[in-house]
Amino acid sequence: MVQGTVQVTHGGSSRWRRRSGEYPTLTAALAVAGDGDVLSIAPGTYRENLVLHHAVTLRGPEDGSGSVRIAPLDGVALTLRASAVVQDLYLEGQDRAAPALLVEDGSPELTDLRVSTHSAAGIEVRGPGARPLVRRCTVENPAGVGIAVLDGGGGVFEECEVVSSGQTGFSVRGGGRPRLERCRIHHSTGAGIAVTGEGSGLEALGCEVYEVRGAGVQIAARAAARLTDCAVHRTSADGVTLDTDAVLTLAGCDIHDIPENAVDLRSRSVLTLSRTSVRRFGRNGLSVWDPGTRVDADSCEIHDSTGDYPAVWVSDGATASLDSCRVHDVPDALFVLDRGSSVDVTDSDLSQVRNTAVSVSDGATAQLDDCRIREAGTGAWFRDHGSGGTLAGCTIDAVQTGVIVTKGADPTLERCTVTSPAEAGFYVSAGGRGTFKACRVTDSSGFGFHVLDGCRTTLTRCHTERCARGGYEFAEDGPVAEECTGDGSGPRPASAAAAAAQSAPGGGFTGAQSGVRTVTAARSPVAQPSQAAPAASVPRPADPESAGDAAGARASGAVLGQLDALVGLDSVKREVRALTDMIEVGRRRQRAGLKAASVRRHLVFTGSPGTGKTTVARLYGEILASLGVLERGHLVEVSRVDLVGEHIGSTAIRTQEAFERARGGVLFIDEAYALAPEDSGRDFGREAIDTLVKLMEDHRDAVVVIVAGYTAEMDRFLTVNPGVASRFPRTIAFGDYGPGELLRIVEQQAEEHEYRLGEGTAEALLTYFTELPKGPAFGNGRTARQTFESMVERHAGRVAQLSEPSTDELTLLFPADLPALSAPC
Repeated sequence: MVQGTVQVTHGGSSRWRRRSGEYPTLTAALAVAGDGDVLSIAPGTYRENLVLHHAVTLRGPEDGSGSVRIAPLDGVALTLRASAVVQDLYLEGQDRAAPALLVEDGSPELTDLRVSTHSAAGIEVRGPGARPLVRRCTVENPAGVGIAVLDGGGGVFEECEVVSSGQTGFSVRGGGRPRLERCRIHHSTGAGIAVTGEGSGLEALGCEVYEVRGAGVQIAARAAARLTDCAVHRTSADGVTLDTDAVLTLAGCDIHDIPENAVDLRSRSVLTLSRTSVRRFGRNGLSVWDPGTRVDADSCEIHDSTGDYPAVWVSDGATASLDSCRVHDVPDALFVLDRGSSVDVTDSDLSQVRNTAVSVSDGATAQLDDCRIREAGTGAWFRDHGSGGTLAGCTIDAVQTGVIVTKGADPTLERCTVTSPAEAGFYVSAGGRGTFKACRVTDSSGFGFHVLDGCRTTLTRCHTERCARGGYEFAEDGPVAEECTGDGSGPRPASAAAAAAQSAPGGGFTGAQSGVRTVTAARSPVAQPSQAAPAASVPRPADPESAGDAAGARASGAVLGQLDALVGLDSVKREVRALTDMIEVGRRRQRAGLKAASVRRHLVFTGSPGTGKTTVARLYGEILASLGVLERGHLVEVSRVDLVGEHIGSTAIRTQEAFERARGGVLFIDEAYALAPEDSGRDFGREAIDTLVKLMEDHRDAVVVIVAGYTAEMDRFLTVNPGVASRFPRTIAFGDYGPGELLRIVEQQAEEHEYRLGEGTAEALLTYFTELPKGPAFGNGRTARQTFESMVERHAGRVAQLSEPSTDELTLLFPADLPALSAPC
């Protein structure tokens, strides 16, 4: 069907006899046209399959009188095999096996074309001789590829737009090598841009890829690409992916609002980034996998993660290099793991990191030079055996913990400074090693250097200042220290070596001491164990929550008398007395030269709030101290918030520090079941439980642990770790108080505060407690105390109105002073 005519203007000198003519079809016009001729097409729809063999000009009306639609029922709408000029046309295709526009040869110029089709491809450039210049063209193809360049094709695409595609927006394969300038590709169902196959390449300048239901840019199978000043955003999958020896350069690009990995590399791919921003990503900003895979980033910024994953992930033997980069506002900044994986970070900033800035594990290594880490949970964590690397000239400021070294990891830190950590500056435990040279810690709220479990750490010329808990805390038979100094601030450390270090002239290590192998500047020999005083002889820092010590402990009879004076709790009292009797008889059997039965002292307290669990725990500690089982018997009460940190690594530290505060006494964990919520996910509470179980085993005689909470929840808690139930073999149940026992508590409170119950008040209280709802908010003894406090307040409001109240009026509480049952207690 033809709507309109085609005017052919002949441009060749050989056609002087026939300069122009009109033809009813495009096919007829093309049959007589030659190089240089111009075909002016009248508005209408042309159901023809056009093939251009000559360098003609094919154009729609210049006066804007209407549009020209080339819309065959099947096959290719327009095929170009010459350097023709085509402009101002609409192309439509319906063939799922063929493109709407096909360039097979020559360097045609395609300008202001609108391709709206349901075909295999909107525009296809095929073959090594095809090099079109495509300007201001738009492609809409919900059925297939937007634009495809393949089989050695090339060309330049300027200010073109793929507004939708059912597959890839812009596809390059089979050795194609196009150039894109200021193009927009969006609303594709596959990748926005895909470059695949050896020899395939693409160069893009000032382009934008967005609203893609797939990856934004995909380079694979030995293909290469370079993107300059481009933007990739709002994809449904990864922003940029590289796979199987792919090579990509990103310069001045912006990758943002990506729900998955912003950039993902695998299988020996190589990525070079410069002046590129990666922001608002759901998983990793940079995800680098497999041996031979490498990222080199210079002057880049990675920030504002929307997920819960590390900003930079390097694993399975991959490598990454960051120079003058910034990583901030992310859960974790840099994770490198697996043997053979490595990162090299120079002159970069890692800041506002919710968890760990640098994490090295499973045999990986990290090299950081002149970097700055600020406002992080943990500055750097070297996690396990074989993991290491070097931190040189780095500053770590305003973190929870500066550097953690655990489980055989062995990094080297040189000239690093940790300022204002909330916990330790440098923390080594669980067999970690590490070499610290000329490192400093200032203004720590915890220790400067905290080395536990006999870790073989080496410190040389290190210095601490203004550390609240002490500059150095070392376990026995652990670190080697040389020329280390401190200002002696904070309480004296627990170990004899650390204590001597802070008290020695100049604050340095000057001789061999217990708990640390020390070397002077003259390389004096290592101290033998017989030369050292036992660390246990050095008193530990007093805890503000502590109540008394062994020297001032009351006799067990006096403490048991106070236990007996508590209202109710008959079964609890029997259990505690039974434990006490076993311990006392065991002591007597030992004095008589007999074997003493082993008594498991750790306990589980179950019951509702306000039933006296904390009070009994405090008295239990005093009893054990009076019997010589515990050194001090003080109580340290904690809950989940005291043990579980907000970032990886801080939970173990908090749990160990709570355990240390309770050394020689009782560690009472209220609502312990909160450490293992039923829907735990990535919850760090399990880490607190695991740490606690190990500490209880390693220091079984140093601390008594009591876990408490509701009965059903505590039953579940005892199953979360195989070692929990075995370490808490005895459960003491605290029953709810009855009305009579609640009345007795109020009477005790009144007597203690010099009040008396007036006539009928005791009966009114008994009725009140009988009718009081016993729901989840019922507080048992706490409810009784709150009831008494409410009565005192109401009494005060009543008596304050009297000008000269008598003694009875000042002390007597009456039924009218009782709160209403509906009032919260």
